[in-house]
Amino acid sequence: MDLYIILGLERSATLSDVRRAYRRLARKYHPGINPGDRNSASVFSRVTEAYQVLSDPEQRQRYDSRGSLTDTLPESSFEFQGFDFSGSAEGEAASTFGDLFADVLRTDDRADGVAADGTDLHLSIRISFNESMRGTERAVTVARLNRCDDCRGSGALRMVEGRCAACRGTGRVRWVRGHMVFSRTCVHCGGSGRQEHRACLRCEGSGAVQGSESVRVRIPAGVDDGGRVRVPKRGHVGRRGGRPGDLYLTVEVEPHPLFTREGNDLHLVLPVAVHEAALGAKIEVPTLDGRGNIRIPPGTQSGQRFRLRGRGVPDFRGRNHAGDLVVEVRLVLPRVVDERSKALLREFAELNEGNVREDF
Repeated sequence: MDLYIILGLERSATLSDVRRAYRRLARKYHPGINPGDRNSASVFSRVTEAYQVLSDPEQRQRYDSRGSLTDTLPESSFEFQGFDFSGSAEGEAASTFGDLFADVLRTDDRADGVAADGTDLHLSIRISFNESMRGTERAVTVARLNRCDDCRGSGALRMVEGRCAACRGTGRVRWVRGHMVFSRTCVHCGGSGRQEHRACLRCEGSGAVQGSESVRVRIPAGVDDGGRVRVPKRGHVGRRGGRPGDLYLTVEVEPHPLFTREGNDLHLVLPVAVHEAALGAKIEVPTLDGRGNIRIPPGTQSGQRFRLRGRGVPDFRGRNHAGDLVVEVRLVLPRVVDERSKALLREFAELNEGNVREDF
């Protein structure tokens, strides 16, 4: 029987979908709700088996690739064994029915024995505008989970083989909810009843210990403010040998006193004197790679823009053309303090009587 059909799911279902479907069906078919109903007990068993496989990424991948349960399901991991009315159901034993399903979900995860990928780390780093243009290298201190050297990341140490203390050699662990009795496969010995390993004391069986290290990170040239740099395998180490996570650095670029960036173009506001704008001039402007020249024609207005091709942000990846330097003219009036300059301006106004606000 198809496990997805048992849970009423599509093959694209997420882990959350699997959990919701299991809870819904378990509440309907659980033996505690349907005492004496063998059909409900059988359905509940199949639902539990389907959940065990589809909620485990590795088992689900094997099932999807093989299309069968061969070597996929663990031996009888969760079972309802009946009722026990010999004692009173008080305290923890009298927990709600919702608590029961929480127990099932926790035990099915079997986090004690399954490898899990490490989580990613996210940090921020601040660099100057010039460093963002040419690239730089920085050392960052990262607090992360590292592989435990005592157990080499396995979470377990070899010991003389003996009876499993957790299940007392039975291979199963028994517990009670209310008057209902359940059992599950012992996660410490995998149901064998024998134990050859013990949990590593240093990492408490996780295979990872907290530590810090200095990581040198290369910030590529051309990175923009808010850009992210990924450093593979520098996040938290995986549990029990799982793949380590990645380190992500969010780059904050300090503003430049002259340039502002828009995509691969750089923008520059250029102060121009009135006589330069009126008569035209050749003006030297700053660029990323030194100085450049721009020629403004006679009659240039404030706010007018000129473009220097290829003088913006270089194309460091070789996929696009380099950006441009966009120069915006801003007219600057000189301080007029002497009478000769004032007289010349009055004469200029008399010779040019046009109304500059005629369209205003």
